[in-house]
Amino acid sequence: MTTTTTATTTTVLDASDVTMRFGGLTAVRSVDLTVNSGEIVGLIGPNGAGKTTFFNCLTGLYVPTSGTVKYKGTVLPPKPHLVTQAGIARTFQNIRLFANMTVLENVLVGRHTRTKEGLWSALLRGPGFHRAEAASHARAMELLEFVGLEKKAEHLARNLPYGEQRKLEIARALASEPGLLLLDEPTAGMNPQETRATEELVFGIRDKGIAVLVIEHDMRFIFNLCDRVAVLVQGEKLVEGDSATVQGDERVVAAYLGEPFENAPGDEEVAEVEAAEAHAETTTDAAPGKENDR
Repeated sequence: MTTTTTATTTTVLDASDVTMRFGGLTAVRSVDLTVNSGEIVGLIGPNGAGKTTFFNCLTGLYVPTSGTVKYKGTVLPPKPHLVTQAGIARTFQNIRLFANMTVLENVLVGRHTRTKEGLWSALLRGPGFHRAEAASHARAMELLEFVGLEKKAEHLARNLPYGEQRKLEIARALASEPGLLLLDEPTAGMNPQETRATEELVFGIRDKGIAVLVIEHDMRFIFNLCDRVAVLVQGEKLVEGDSATVQGDERVVAAYLGEPFENAPGDEEVAEVEAAEAHAETTTDAAPGKENDR
């Protein structure tokens, strides 16, 4: 059942007691997180905190060892393409575009979960197929205009500057018409001007009625952008609240300075978890058919 928080606000994402273990190593431990409609929520933490692993649990790349992930009250299936169909889209820390396809074609790939035409329609190329193709093309161009890439629709994705590749990945994610967008370090490698442009883009996405959950290392970006911020440290949620609450928490400051706090795991355990996360990510990327889930 969808949780109603106000007359117009509903819980879009409800992750409850999510735990992810790799063998005997625990990368994410009993994390609870909600994202409501109309919200931008940040997820921060030092390197190796388990942020991307948690994202992967939300989007079906990993099946959590325990806990549940719900989208608008429905438990999500553990398959990335089914999670996308349900209404959650994401970008990746390392850009994953189809480099030898055009900018427009990359966005059209993102439309596949929202097209109704089947195999026979595509083979016969009847009126229904042509209508669907025209509608997808028009919507893709709208999204490219939204992110500022409409004039580069026919350029190869690999020829775009880095910041524009980030924008293209966001446009492709939006092509699936999500109710929730997950952004994994969207400003990584950007200069200050590109970061400010990304901030405005995320606000624009929120204004279109799409909730946003974002991982980012740029603290100024996060605290300017987000309604709420949750902090992960060694796989556990340390604190959650508005920007002032999080910035004023001494445990958060200690975690970013590398200072230990009560019951904090040692460096060796943290290194083992990081290695397990990296191994699982490599295994997932190498799985047959993986590109279709990106």
